[in-house]
Amino acid sequence: MCLSVAGTVHRGQDGSFPNQSCRFIGEATLLSQRYGSGMPVDTPPPPPFFDVRRTMSSSDRAMLNAFNEISTMADRIHLPRIIVDRTNNLFKQVYEQKSLKGRANDAIASACLYIACRQEGVPRTFKEICAVSGISKKEIGRCSKLILKALEISVDLLTPGDLMPRFCSNLGLPKQVQMAATFIARKAVKLNLVPGRSPISVAAAAIYMASNASAKKKTQKEIGDIAGVANVTIRKSYRLIYPHAAELFPPDLNFDTPVDKLPQL
Repeated sequence: MCLSVAGTVHRGQDGSFPNQSCRFIGEATLLSQRYGSGMPVDTPPPPPFFDVRRTMSSSDRAMLNAFNEISTMADRIHLPRIIVDRTNNLFKQVYEQKSLKGRANDAIASACLYIACRQEGVPRTFKEICAVSGISKKEIGRCSKLILKALEISVDLLTPGDLMPRFCSNLGLPKQVQMAATFIARKAVKLNLVPGRSPISVAAAAIYMASNASAKKKTQKEIGDIAGVANVTIRKSYRLIYPHAAELFPPDLNFDTPVDKLPQL
């Protein structure tokens, strides 16, 4: 294998390329750098990309396709380069181990992106990865479990608090509301008020409660559009925590709307 996880090409110890595919890619890279650094315009052009691909092994070509797909998915949801590199590394390990034989590379790449986001502390939901990949949530979830097992790695369980900063930021909510929503969600989980409810639905319900106690009120639809959940999902979780609202808010919160005036749904 001559491709690195970043898509660069590594030479051998003697400076030569490991195989013909690497030679073409390496020459293309070097010539591109020469053009960009003011080399004479009559320098021979690099070989066309389709020629490079034609001389690559099927294994290298499949990995390059996956790297391109990972980069495209990450761009669509504005993920930084460090996530792309980690995802590429995960995919490379899985691909070379042949540990998920029979699974589509697109599904494996999507699952690797999901895991990489979790590992880097910027979690994305299955639904968000599904939206940019076209792979079903069920298949991404399945592949994720297989990858974690194959590579003998683990990720922390997703909590409502992990999602709160991004959801609240996208909703334009102030820090005080974010902190209140995080407090509500954590206490609701601690008191076992939302058994079986997903972290996303609990986060959405907590944001709905906290925002409606503030001057920056948000509707179920506004929150649902950002969190990627239906109004009915938010209502179900909200109805579980509403009867305990008085004990869920942080004690130092300055209410714009008192607890007994919150929506009952």
